[in-house]
Amino acid sequence: MSGHSKWNNIKHKKEKADAAKAKIFTKIGKEMAVAIKAGGPDPNNNSRLRDLIAKAKANNVPNDNIQRTIKKFSENNDINYEEITYEGYGPSGVAIIVETSTDNRNRTAGNVRAWFSKYGGNLGQNGCVGYLFEEKGVITIVDEDGEVDEDKLMEDALESGAEDIKSEDGEYTIYTDPADLDTVRDGIISLGYKIDTADLAKVPSTYVELTSEEDVENMEKMLDKFDEDDDVNAVYHNWDN
Repeated sequence: MSGHSKWNNIKHKKEKADAAKAKIFTKIGKEMAVAIKAGGPDPNNNSRLRDLIAKAKANNVPNDNIQRTIKKFSENNDINYEEITYEGYGPSGVAIIVETSTDNRNRTAGNVRAWFSKYGGNLGQNGCVGYLFEEKGVITIVDEDGEVDEDKLMEDALESGAEDIKSEDGEYTIYTDPADLDTVRDGIISLGYKIDTADLAKVPSTYVELTSEEDVENMEKMLDKFDEDDDVNAVYHNWDN
């Protein structure tokens, strides 16, 4: 039974990673739209677009998808995305940051405010919780087949320049200085590891534990709503779950 339970945990982690990966693909596409609007569709003359193409490839986005995205936003200059960050509190004061890319500010703001209010939280002013988070490079590896040697991965990651590595139920999370993300990612890949995601993220410095069953349920529902919203790129929180 323990093996079955472990597989279920790993499968759940894999599903979460796949969902996160799909979000990253969407986010990169919107970032490409912004970059193309500002600097044109030629990566040789647009360093921001060039960096995003490298980021997409590192996150296993097929080259055909990358080229289709570039073509789409090169031919349609009417698509404009605005990047907006919202901050607020969830149940029992959990700090939440919501990053969005939107072509309709009113729609996005209305949805974000609604999810906060409906599930026991409230939308705050920018900066109200941001100081509780630190930006880090975050690389994930999901070991669904149990083939990764944890001690070896830790050694390889640290030698590649990582600051820390944590593991839970077959998922490894590697933390880097934001400026070192590309170097560490490339180093790990060169050693034969298959990464699932690599991106900048906000990591909380303190955590809040929810003891009320109602708070836990509301927090889960709120996060699900943010996850389902196509305008939302990423959500960061300090819930100790």
